Amino acid sequence: MTAMTGHGGGLLEATARLRLLLIEDDPGDAFLFEDLLTETEPDVEIIVAGTLKEALAALTRDIQCVIVDLSLPDATGLDVLRQVLKAAPDTAVLVLTGLADAHVGVAAVGAGAQDYLVKQDVDGPLLSRAIRYAIERRRADESERQLVEARVLGQENARLERGLLPVPILNDATLGHHSRYRPGRDRALLGGDFYDTVQVGDGTIHGVIADVTGHGADEASLGVRLRMAWRTLVLAGHTGAPLLQTLDTVLCHERWSEEIFTTLCMWALSPDRRTLRVWRAGHPQPVLFDRDGVRALQDDDFGPALGLLPGIEWPYTDVPLGDDWALMFYTDGLIEGFAGDPTERLDLAGLLVLAEAAHARGDRGHTLIDGLIAEAERLNGDVLSDDLAVLLLSRGALR
Repeated sequence: MTAMTGHGGGLLEATARLRLLLIEDDPGDAFLFEDLLTETEPDVEIIVAGTLKEALAALTRDIQCVIVDLSLPDATGLDVLRQVLKAAPDTAVLVLTGLADAHVGVAAVGAGAQDYLVKQDVDGPLLSRAIRYAIERRRADESERQLVEARVLGQENARLERGLLPVPILNDATLGHHSRYRPGRDRALLGGDFYDTVQVGDGTIHGVIADVTGHGADEASLGVRLRMAWRTLVLAGHTGAPLLQTLDTVLCHERWSEEIFTTLCMWALSPDRRTLRVWRAGHPQPVLFDRDGVRALQDDDFGPALGLLPGIEWPYTDVPLGDDWALMFYTDGLIEGFAGDPTERLDLAGLLVLAEAAHARGDRGHTLIDGLIAEAERLNGDVLSDDLAVLLLSRGALR
């Protein structure tokens, strides 16, 4: 039975008109409550259900408050409340009791109801205030729950980020070191991409950037383990193909499926900062900025991703550098978006076009990285859907 009609708007809309569900099997009491409420809330929609079965069928997302009598033909006591709360966990609930059953109302609040009303004491203003209060209290409870979840999620993300996004071990003030890490859209805040930079005793700077296949917590966890293994090996004096072979072994032991592999680019920057040695395992080519412009590092010697061919030896390429340069390492999330056409990917060629324009503008450091990401997203028509990591090392006039 519906006394008056209005527009439901959902619990969390403060200005919404009231839409209520009254669960009451006594037609006289139901009529009384409708009459009392419409005196103070003339623009209200009240749906009346005489049984729990009818009530559960009538519960929709736009019901803002449920007023429930705990004595129904098909259920009684707190069992009624529990079933209503289970069916509508985000909806405010008021419980009706008699004079002799006030203790039941207290128990109902303890079980999850926002408040209780003694039938014999109810008038129009009290009923209206109780409903409004219940809705606001439920809204406050929901806001508090979301804040707690956000706080817990933030703490967890911060903990994971400390492992995934390490502070570089870098003691050369002549170098610029800038990075960006961002997970894919609609995913956990961390993915399987990782990077690291470590300067060792002789002044050589070792670096890595890599991408574990897949997205989510498992891939992030594996990425953290591989990064920690890589840093440990570098600090222990290992480098080059032997390091990659050991990292490949770690991956094969730690992964949960033989289908999991990792693309990787590793490098060693000489102490005089004029030569770069690069090992590439199925990973996109780094981009070099210098006085002559922008180009991809041409390394014809490279190997497959880690985890595909155990026992392989990865070759390296030596790249001469001048006094002024910037090197950009990145994962494929940066170049897999569309290039302004839903049939064409940005890829390396498109990235080089964007990089040349940024280089001509004089972009440096974070301005360069953020600008390239923004342009890639503009061409894609949306945020980039894959995890991405970008690391920029620079020296001299390009720092």
